Amino acid sequence: MNLNPQNLTSYCCGLPTSFGILSVTCVGIIPAQRGTLSQASLPRRDHMDDDEYAKLFRRMNPPRVVIDNKASDDATVIQVDSVNKQGTLLEVVQVLTDMNLVIKKAYISSDGGWFMDVFKVIHQDGNKITDTQLLDFIQMRIERNAGWFIPPLRSSVGVMPSDEYTTIELAGTDRPGLLSEVSAVLTDLHCNVVNAEIWTHNTRAAAVIHVTDNTTNSAITDPLRLSTIKHLLCNVVGTNSGSRAAKTVFSSCSDTHRERRLHQIMFDDRDYEGVKKRPRTSRPSVTLTNIDKDYTVVTMRSKDRPKLVFDVVCTLTDMQYVVFHGMVSTEPLEAYQEFYIRHVDGLPINSEAEQERVIQCLEAAIERRTSEGLELELSAEDRVGLLSDITRTFRENSLTIVRAEISTREGKAKDTFYVTDVTGNAVESKIVESIRKEIGVSKLKVKECAVLGTSSRGSQETTIGYLLSNIFKSKPLQ
Repeated sequence: MNLNPQNLTSYCCGLPTSFGILSVTCVGIIPAQRGTLSQASLPRRDHMDDDEYAKLFRRMNPPRVVIDNKASDDATVIQVDSVNKQGTLLEVVQVLTDMNLVIKKAYISSDGGWFMDVFKVIHQDGNKITDTQLLDFIQMRIERNAGWFIPPLRSSVGVMPSDEYTTIELAGTDRPGLLSEVSAVLTDLHCNVVNAEIWTHNTRAAAVIHVTDNTTNSAITDPLRLSTIKHLLCNVVGTNSGSRAAKTVFSSCSDTHRERRLHQIMFDDRDYEGVKKRPRTSRPSVTLTNIDKDYTVVTMRSKDRPKLVFDVVCTLTDMQYVVFHGMVSTEPLEAYQEFYIRHVDGLPINSEAEQERVIQCLEAAIERRTSEGLELELSAEDRVGLLSDITRTFRENSLTIVRAEISTREGKAKDTFYVTDVTGNAVESKIVESIRKEIGVSKLKVKECAVLGTSSRGSQETTIGYLLSNIFKSKPLQ
């Protein structure tokens, strides 16, 4: 493609403004202007296997990141180019997401052997990134992470020891009071919850929980004790599990990014199946179109929210699809994403069954992190059993936890809960005030939260694809 980084940056900056019961399962084309080594200077390929050649090629051509605060009036522009490999886009988006940056616009191109991407990002407060140390850190993280291979999807879920904490992963059917019961079991077993994240979607639930020993404040590594923890948790989460009975195995796999792991767990649990369809105006719009038998164009319109791009790219990557081109653009109330994809085997999506499955999985990926319900934020001194006490109070007042983020730092607990009543409706204000008085008005605060939806543009048809018609119309792919 005859695109240079300056054109990419200019284009991106000028984009139009428009992106329970748990079963426990222990589970080579190099741009000449870069001045890097050419393929001719590398060892002959017939003397090396493909994997060794690819690794050497990437080492000789490390990722390059350019951050520009002058190219745009309202955002910081981050340009990334590197040797292309499966997962590069996810690694870059994951770094930006972990830094709590908001992707306002993005342009992606990775045809041939090279990956070029331009992001317009801002702080969550809506401002540019001006801190030089933070900018240097972002550059270092992207250059380091984009050069490494992302581990494939793991099929096991369970209890994993590490140096600092023990990771417990849960998945299965949701029910009111489940987190309260799990927390109570962990407290009785002298486990302190350091941090955790819990998602629910389509009657399914997933959790990744990091715990330490109450006495040593370190990871639990004793095999017998780990076995006991798994057994008792299975007793809790295995009740009324329906057709998806609980099972337990140990896993020795290396750590995976926590939020990516939650997507993997729910995907393995098939939370995308049998979704009760809501009115079109209250759910994301996902459409697929094939272009000249070369690409499948995935177009998504939904309410904008933090980490939306990560959730979509994560799902496409774990489903073994490669993004060759793409565009992201957001308005205050709507996000528009368009990706040109193929399966890793090089083919677009051809069957109706595969198309429907991709649509279902992307809709689920968008909805899993949706902030439905009332948002409650807890700030308090951390202590053993705190999570158990808080969640028990919610349960006794007939509140259901839809999603939760638990964190502890320097002796302080900062937890966020999204709650509804047991029927899934809004919580009455008098119940909220009663709970706040019981826990402590200064400790538990009520925050506003958004509910998934789309604007009137969500029903518009996309017949050729925004990106192709506006960028490549005069620049055909070579």
